[in-house]
Amino acid sequence: FRTMAGKVKWVTDIEKSVLINNFEKRGWIQVAENEDWNFYWMSVQTIRNVFSVETGYRLSDDQIVNHFPNHYELTRKDLMVKNIKRYRKELEKEGSPLAEKDENGKYIYLDFVPVTFMLPADYNLFVEEFRKNPSSTWIMKPCGKAQGKGIFLINKLSQIKKWSRDSKTSSFVSQSSKEAYVISLYINNPLLIGGKKFDLRLYVLVSTYRPLRCYMYKLGFCRFCTVKYTPSTSELDNMFVHLTNVAIQKHGDDYNHIHGGKWTVSNLRLYLESTRGKEVTNKLFDEIHWIIVQSLKAVAPVMNNDKHCFECYGYDIIIDDKLKPWLIEVNASPSLTSSTANDRILKYNLINDTLNIAVPNGEIPDCKWNKSPPKEVLGNYEVLYDEEMAQSDGPERDLRGRSGQSTGAKGSRARDLGKPVLTTWK
Repeated sequence: FRTMAGKVKWVTDIEKSVLINNFEKRGWIQVAENEDWNFYWMSVQTIRNVFSVETGYRLSDDQIVNHFPNHYELTRKDLMVKNIKRYRKELEKEGSPLAEKDENGKYIYLDFVPVTFMLPADYNLFVEEFRKNPSSTWIMKPCGKAQGKGIFLINKLSQIKKWSRDSKTSSFVSQSSKEAYVISLYINNPLLIGGKKFDLRLYVLVSTYRPLRCYMYKLGFCRFCTVKYTPSTSELDNMFVHLTNVAIQKHGDDYNHIHGGKWTVSNLRLYLESTRGKEVTNKLFDEIHWIIVQSLKAVAPVMNNDKHCFECYGYDIIIDDKLKPWLIEVNASPSLTSSTANDRILKYNLINDTLNIAVPNGEIPDCKWNKSPPKEVLGNYEVLYDEEMAQSDGPERDLRGRSGQSTGAKGSRARDLGKPVLTTWK
């Protein structure tokens, strides 16, 4: 075992089992093992301790960890929206064509996050927006929770029961000063399959933010609700209709433990190609990939790009009935547990392929390595964006990618014989 202080210690099998138990208690999750090495995922809390000023460690060149120190800039719901808004304004100041708006003042290309406000800070702004369309539905989420916890839908201001108005200042304050919420315009026209709402869980690996280099995992999946969707206001409290989280759906009476209410992304693509056409389907997935790249670009300037770090994010995307994709949130610790046999195979491969990129050939890690692995070790990953490579291309690449006319790394068309090839945009 290699200790956090960098020392190597040879241990007996008994000592090894004791060490593993201690590691798990401290927030390490064992994900792989071979004859020479044991690989561990760190929990986000453990990462905070590792990089803490008071209790932190000094990592050596042969130690790498699976989170960036301030990963929350992308994975906290409020910070993700804040950084994307800042990114839009910066592009606007630069006069970038990506920040172009229509006659109603809406972004043409950067409109991929639902209208969102932070509560309680933006309460007055939210009320102003709500009154423009009083029949709209909104979804409230606690910023720091996952698995659908604490989420509820509203269509009236009086329904925000977890908040209270300060009678003296008429300002909106939280009953718990520790917990912040985001409130977003609910996508009430989701694409339905079999009458049910679903979202996409896609995996994206970032090996470095500066320069940005990221990989898209081909084996994502769709998560379906167990109850047919209805926009009826009488069903606002029925989370089996609205929330796709497996942690919620598995408690439903109609949950299927064999397939877990999941489809592979390849099955979704086949379904869309047969019902909407191949060209429209390819454009949809191009837009999804573009959204992911733009979200990573939005946080890259503020991310602490520690050379010891890599990260596998879980992206949640919802597609509406006009085949427009929306970024809902990004997860720092996407679930690696399996609820079905297919789940187990997918996540085993995900962990294996992630480690092969982070630690090629199972060798001792070297954080000074340039982190650009050969194609043969990528497994089910494909290069989504390589900033160094993209900078050598023309400045109009981003717009070409956004319109579904992306080009590959060498300037060739991104699709070959009808098969989508992930692109590199500037």
